[in-house]
Order: sequence, then C-alpha cells, then structure tokens
Amino acid sequence: MAELLISFREVLEAALVIGILYTYLVKSERRDMLPVMWRGVMAALVLSLTASFIIQAVAGGFTGEAEKIFEGLVMIAAAVILGTMIIWMARNINIAEKLESQAETVLERTDTATWGIFSLAFIAVFREGIETVLFLYGVFVNQGGLSFASSMTGAGIALGLGYMIFVQGQRVPLKTFFNVSSVFLIFVAAGMMAYGIHELESAGIVADTGRIWDVNPPVLPNGSYSIFHDKGAIGAIAKGLFGWNGDPSYLEVGIWTLTLTGLMVTWRRIIAAPRPVTE
Repeated sequence: MAELLISFREVLEAALVIGILYTYLVKSERRDMLPVMWRGVMAALVLSLTASFIIQAVAGGFTGEAEKIFEGLVMIAAAVILGTMIIWMARNINIAEKLESQAETVLERTDTATWGIFSLAFIAVFREGIETVLFLYGVFVNQGGLSFASSMTGAGIALGLGYMIFVQGQRVPLKTFFNVSSVFLIFVAAGMMAYGIHELESAGIVADTGRIWDVNPPVLPNGSYSIFHDKGAIGAIAKGLFGWNGDPSYLEVGIWTLTLTGLMVTWRRIIAAPRPVTE
C-alpha cells in the first residue's frame, strides 16, 4: 500500500507539471517546443532508472553492520525528504502560475529557449523520479520487499488523472487527493524515520534503549506468524502503512511519535491557514 501511495503522489506531481507545461506551449502556439519537452521527460526517466540501478548496486556492496548503517541512513534521509515534500506541496497547491511564468521567460530568450524548455521538463520529472526511487527503496528496506503491481497501480491512477484533467478537460478534486494521500504519507515518513533508528541501533551506532514490547514470537507450530507479527496478516499491513514494529525500542517509538506529531501539526497549520485571494 505504501508503494502505491508513493508512486501515485510522485507520478501525479510530475504529470501535473508536464500537463501544465504542455497546455501552456499549445496555448502560446509554440507546438514546435513539444518535442523538446518530451525529450526532457524521456531523459529524466532514463536517468532516474539509472539512479535506481546505482542505488541497488551500492546497497548490494554492503554487508553486516555496514549494510545496517547504510540502510539506516538512507531510511532517515528518505523520511526527511518525504516530510519536506509533503510540507512543500501543502504550501504550493497551485503551481501553474509559477510554471507558466518560468516558461514565458524561457521562450522570450530565443537563443536558449530550446534548452530552457528541455530543462523545465527534465528537472520536474527527474526530481520526482529520484524521490520515487529513494522512497520506494525505503519501503523495500522497511517491508523486506516491494510490490511491483502496487507501484504500477499507483502510477497508472496518477497518469489516468492527468489524462482526465489535461486531455478530457474534466475537473478532478486534486485537493482531496493530495490531502488524503498526505495523511497516509506522514505515517509512512514516521515509519521510515523509526526504522532508520532501528537499523542504527542494530549496528551499534545508536545505543539500544530496550524493547518497549515484543509481539514477534517465533514461527507458530503450523509455520505461520501471529497476526501482529511483522510478517503476520495485520502486522505486515500496519508495517507498510504506519511503520509498525513488533519489537520496537523506546527510542524508536519516541522518534516515530515525534516525527508523526511534528509533520501532522505542521501540515494541518499550513492547509488551515487562509490563502491569498488571486484576481
């Protein structure tokens, strides 16, 4: 489920930016720049996939405590970036005006217009691509696996919404989509942060503060797990969505609570704040 939400949000953000840029170029009668824009998109996708392979190769080169340290630091970095992205999106619900202004400025410079449009498309997609790679790697480490089907489903839903908005011209409640997904992603970010601390504790970098509870008993006689075990029926789902750990330390629970509360309060204040009225 976490990978579905991440893929949905990141692909939707990229689709909205490219859709806005595409619409602006068409309205400005600069269709000659559309191939340039699509080349920027393709270059960003190729580079994002390359980055994914590099991260996997680097991660595969670590073993033992070094692997735990690497995974712990990556998880913490992913949590920080994910939290930052959620807050940034809450503050910048309407990015169309800014993007169109940038495109207009770029097109006015005839000598560098091609490079400028390529850069706008490339940066928008590459940023989301790198974030997706990092976040999904964090989910992979946290859950011990990744659902390709869920990831593709999230991306497909996002592309479908983009198609409905920019091709079909339908009004879609984007604010609702972003608000609901933001709440779930805040839990995902808190879980990543807590698991990063867990890995650093396991590696001996952070002192182990002791287990606050333990519902991860050995495998049951029939070979299955109890429902609240990390790999159990409920535990596995809760781990992916909320960062559940069957045997967390006091520090893990404290960090999870602090991250969750801090992000939730900040996000709520931003979306509740009055927005300036644009004419």
